[in-house]
Amino acid sequence: MILQKREEIIKEKFELLNDWEEKYEYLIDLGKKLPKKSKEFKTEDKLINGCQSKVWLEAKLKKDFRVSFDADSDALLPRGMVALVIGLYSNLFPFEIISSNTNLISQIGLQTFLSPIRANGILLFIKKIKFYAIAFNIKISVGLNGKTKKNT
Repeated sequence: MILQKREEIIKEKFELLNDWEEKYEYLIDLGKKLPKKSKEFKTEDKLINGCQSKVWLEAKLKKDFRVSFDADSDALLPRGMVALVIGLYSNLFPFEIISSNTNLISQIGLQTFLSPIRANGILLFIKKIKFYAIAFNIKISVGLNGKTKKNT
């Protein structure tokens, strides 16, 4: 339910923007608000392969079993796009992320606005987010099953 609400807010925001210039400016503003990361953050294991610009993603499973994401990019527009996406998926349970559809990007028209390489990059970024969610979901399942076996 939280994810659907977030998606609706994003759709409404993009509908209010009159043209692609305003949408482009909005994404750049989002990118400027995303805190810049240190060199220590920007490691090879966090790099998303296949993006036109360099994009780094970090995922953490919190104690309440929600996933938090942090990201950065070396270019403003991709920083805005990753800010949009991590704002959408952060602090959700892994199963919510896994079951989400990735149509939001096309619903707000980003794929028609972006170059094919950038559009593919944002889809790769979302795919990596889902990969982390699947891995964390397995970790939770194994952990809970392990505790159940010990308690019985």
